[in-house]
Amino acid sequence: MTAAHDRPTPAVPDPQETGRKATQELLKLLELDDFNGIRTDEDIFVGPVHEQPRSRVFGGQVLAQSLMAAGRTVDPERAVHSMHGYFLRAGDSQEPITFGVQRLRDGRSFSARRVHAYQGGVPILSMIASFQTEDEGVDHFQPMPEGMPDPESLPSTAELLAGIDHPVARYWAFERAFDIRHIDAPLYLSADPQAGARNAVWMKTFDTLPDDPALHRAALAYASDYTLLESILRRHSLAWSNPGMSVASLDHAMWWHRPVRADEWLLYVQDSPSAQNSRGLAQGRIYDRNGVLVASVAQEGMVRVPEL
Repeated sequence: MTAAHDRPTPAVPDPQETGRKATQELLKLLELDDFNGIRTDEDIFVGPVHEQPRSRVFGGQVLAQSLMAAGRTVDPERAVHSMHGYFLRAGDSQEPITFGVQRLRDGRSFSARRVHAYQGGVPILSMIASFQTEDEGVDHFQPMPEGMPDPESLPSTAELLAGIDHPVARYWAFERAFDIRHIDAPLYLSADPQAGARNAVWMKTFDTLPDDPALHRAALAYASDYTLLESILRRHSLAWSNPGMSVASLDHAMWWHRPVRADEWLLYVQDSPSAQNSRGLAQGRIYDRNGVLVASVAQEGMVRVPEL
């Protein structure tokens, strides 16, 4: 029998290379198959899934795919400006997802669509999205917080989790499409003793995306679900590795304010104004590197901790 110290050390993947592959996988996830004509009340699309360590579909994936499905039924000149969705059931990462799009309204400037994402004949997400033709009007935004470090000065997730041989840690480190750089102490393995109800990260895809504004907005919706609930966990000195803790997204709302590229560095500033009854509310603002507010997000999540 080979002694433990004689066993070869597993090769460490190149996070940039695996990240680029994950970005290409994200693009494949957003390429939905069109099955229109099989129903009269909905436009039908089917999307692939991405295998997850716990066999559950990442919520951001379902959001992004739902937006792509809705956008396929709207005039390309109208960009999504808001969405409101409820996560109804956990998705199975072994089964494709069917998206049914209802054309609620097409007005002079706005289009509204309802999307239901189905697996096994039951909905796992219900969402309404609104699209608008570009228009002129009043313009202001809350400035980016000052004093934020540059993303290049922060460690990558792969660097933070180097040497952790666990499927979830490997997925976080090497299989996500977005490069996530934490400004506050990361909560992967340990709690933050500062215990503030805020969180901030820089993020961008590892690889360049095609020049399709709808694709970039959907990719941003995908990434917006990564770290938002950490503002709740941080406030109560919790880490993702907390034994027995159960965390799940309940709903998700998002507003796109200005053009955005998801393959360039974006600052995601998050805070939690309240938590109660095993639920917490988290809010986020997303800025480009020039300090322009490009999107806002809100999400309520279930947070159950055994000892509480």
